[in-house]
Amino acid sequence: MKNFSELSEQEILAIAVSSEEEDSRIYLTFADKLRDQYPASAKVFEEMAEEEKHHRHMLLESYEQRFGPNLPPTRRDDVKGFLKRKPIWLLKNLTLDMIRKQAETMEFEAARFYAKAAERAQDIGTRKLLADLAEEEKGHESLASKLVDANLTSGATAAENETHQRMFVLQYVQPGLAGLMDGSVSTLAPLFAAAFATGVNWSTFLVGLAASLGAGISMAFAEAISDDGSLTGRGSPMIRGAVCGLMTTVGGLGHSLPYLVPDSLPNHFKIATTIASIIVFIELWAIAWIRNKYMDTPFLQAVFTTVVSGVIVFLVGIFIGAA
Repeated sequence: MKNFSELSEQEILAIAVSSEEEDSRIYLTFADKLRDQYPASAKVFEEMAEEEKHHRHMLLESYEQRFGPNLPPTRRDDVKGFLKRKPIWLLKNLTLDMIRKQAETMEFEAARFYAKAAERAQDIGTRKLLADLAEEEKGHESLASKLVDANLTSGATAAENETHQRMFVLQYVQPGLAGLMDGSVSTLAPLFAAAFATGVNWSTFLVGLAASLGAGISMAFAEAISDDGSLTGRGSPMIRGAVCGLMTTVGGLGHSLPYLVPDSLPNHFKIATTIASIIVFIELWAIAWIRNKYMDTPFLQAVFTTVVSGVIVFLVGIFIGAA
């Protein structure tokens, strides 16, 4: 994958063309989803899709004038730092509020991309086109937020608060949640395998400590190098890496600490394992709650993918350790 700073103007225009085409299809999917229940909102998304088609035409015309008819096979998925679009088939089950938030995030990212691209453009005409598109995408972001007034309850937050909330999610909640999920789930198997293989609390704790710290360091570096934040506005990679690494370590240590119960106590292993199992259950439900609240994941889906997967890993560890 390339960094944004490594892209040529030809590649920037090619990515912009493909991005506008993809976003247009996503907005039409939103319109189809909302048409029966929210026809006014569906009309808004149809108009936004047409605008994206118009933007694509302008970009393609500019590209062909400068570089000819052949677009290089470069897409935003090939650029480090771009926020990934959810597959369209996953978007069909979103509520109106979730669709609105998704549209706002899409337009926020598009506006930032065009603003950054305009700063790097050397050709005057291209720079002006990209800057104009950045302003238009900002207008789309405001238009998407107005769907609240037309179709949702009157308790909608102000636009600036929504932007702040969205950036909080991007900069802290996403990396923190990724770390918590990895730390809570990935350390289950080695911890409980060691527990049931040895029956010794101190040895089990050392395995859990090593797994938690190792996973935390790994996740911290992985998050920090995945995106420098210059394009997406996700903030400092050092901060995101620290948040991700810390939450990974916390997720693993949560069910490792009970094994500090001294081995000299009667039923020490049973006590520690019972407490650790309760903590695992709490961790998994907390992850499901965070995914539902901040990531717009339906609660039952969040429970199934988080709790069920965690329980499976938990049982695998016990099975291997007891073998």
